[in-house]
Amino acid sequence: MAIELIHGIDGLMRRVKSEFLEMPGLRLTEPQARRLLGLDGASCAALLALVDEGFLFRTRDGAFMHVEHSAPLKAMVPLKPRTTFA
Repeated sequence: MAIELIHGIDGLMRRVKSEFLEMPGLRLTEPQARRLLGLDGASCAALLALVDEGFLFRTRDGAFMHVEHSAPLKAMVPLKPRTTFA
C-alpha cells in the first residue's frame, strides 16, 4: 500500500510539473489548482513540495508559479556616453 501511495504522489508531481511547463506564466491560487488539477486538500501538499524543490514559488498573494530562472538576473545599467573635450 505504501508503494502505491509513493507512485501516486510521483504521478501527481509529474502531472503538476507538466501543467506548469505546458503553460508558461501559469499562476494558480490553491483553490484554482484544486479545480484545474483535481486536487484535494491533502494533495495540495504536492504544490508545497514543489516549492521546497525549487520548481514552483509562491507569489506575495500565495499563488503558485513555475520558476523560470533559478538564479537572480543582474540588472544591466547603461553606460553614460563618453564626453570628449576639444
